Amino acid sequence: MPVRALIVIALFAVMFAFAGVRAQETEGRVLAGAAAFGDWHADAPGVWRRITPADLPPPGATPSSSNFARVAAPPATAVPQVPPGFKIGLLASGLSGPRAMRVAPNGDVFVAETRAGRIRVLRAPDGADKASETAVFAAGLGGPFGLAFYPAGPDPQWLYVAMTGSVVRFPYRSGDLKARGEPQPVVAHLPDGPGHSTRDIAFSSDGTRMFVSVGSASNAAEGLPRRDATAITRFEAEHGLGASWGYETDRALVLAFDPQGGGRKTFATGLRNCVGLAVHPQTGDLWCSVNERDGLGDDLVPDYVTRVREGAFYGWPWYYLGAHDDPGHRGERPDLKDKITVPDVLIQAHSASLQLAFYTGSQFPAEYRGDAFAAEHGSWNRAKRTGYKVIRVKTKDGVPTGEYEDFVTGFVLSDNAVWGRPVGVAVARDGSLLVSEDANGTVWIVRYQMTDDGGQK
Repeated sequence: MPVRALIVIALFAVMFAFAGVRAQETEGRVLAGAAAFGDWHADAPGVWRRITPADLPPPGATPSSSNFARVAAPPATAVPQVPPGFKIGLLASGLSGPRAMRVAPNGDVFVAETRAGRIRVLRAPDGADKASETAVFAAGLGGPFGLAFYPAGPDPQWLYVAMTGSVVRFPYRSGDLKARGEPQPVVAHLPDGPGHSTRDIAFSSDGTRMFVSVGSASNAAEGLPRRDATAITRFEAEHGLGASWGYETDRALVLAFDPQGGGRKTFATGLRNCVGLAVHPQTGDLWCSVNERDGLGDDLVPDYVTRVREGAFYGWPWYYLGAHDDPGHRGERPDLKDKITVPDVLIQAHSASLQLAFYTGSQFPAEYRGDAFAAEHGSWNRAKRTGYKVIRVKTKDGVPTGEYEDFVTGFVLSDNAVWGRPVGVAVARDGSLLVSEDANGTVWIVRYQMTDDGGQK
């Protein structure tokens, strides 16, 4: 091996070791207040954080940074880090920007290759470390992201796909590796102008409602025209409490339909970019993984994972995380100040929280059952990097505690470079956790290790 390559690998090893020393200082306790903000140097499996609205700095406490990461090829020593008792392996590589994932009842893993306009299927027997077969299920799609099988159960008849401008469905039978028919329109039109382009999809526990998330067209509705109280009341009667108008009409919200795409209704508003949607398996609550706004400093505004209540307003663009005024909209909507729903779990600002999945398997220890995993794609609007990891959101009886744990880390190489950007999380049929990352086109599988006698550690 060339001397230069050996030097590079040695430098990466030193950086990982240094990060590990810093992280060890925080393992086993919950970081709270300003200590919970931190950056990638303190990330490590087993590090817990709790951030509350009372911990937030004022807008502009630090300058707004533009700090895009350089994506590097993974060094030979770069393997994601997982908690003790778990192991991680590379299930598939060479994919084209793999993003959201869903697992079919037969165990096939469906992956949205969003920019390529494709849905790919990975087939791996339960317990396998590598996908044994890959196939393109469908191509020529317009920004596919959200995937959902319907109806729930062992024999779904449809694969629903949420694209930037519409929702379609494909006829599906268990084991299909290629679509058996053309996509059928379900929702012919979703807002598809500039701005956030991902659309996720989920069905209610009883299968009667279909939820679709639509992100905002802008950072914080800059230049939104003013409206008088009468016009606002009339608009909200149709679009929901706190709904934004103009170029943001029907953006930054969750919509509800019936499974055939009828009965359109605004479910919740003020969610700047709900990238990940999921329904809790025990409570039936709808949850969102949300990207908040940029431009207010390193630690504003925290992203969040939250239960989404029907008819609730979550603040965007006029407020954030409760009655905190957005500086660009101060005084514009005092009528909303006492009507804001505060989200459940605040995440380090600019983490870019993406797909969300609840742990429904039995392979992991019992305390994981019903907890959520969320992929943090990573920051650009922060002087020191945050995100680039998968977190575990703790619940108790289906209710979030407000705490989250670093679960998969190690994708950051330095203050300037990363080799992985997690996007998708899904639970495999055997109870393993799947993680996609779109920087180098890989899908990883996390398993709880077994002892020699077949028991779990």
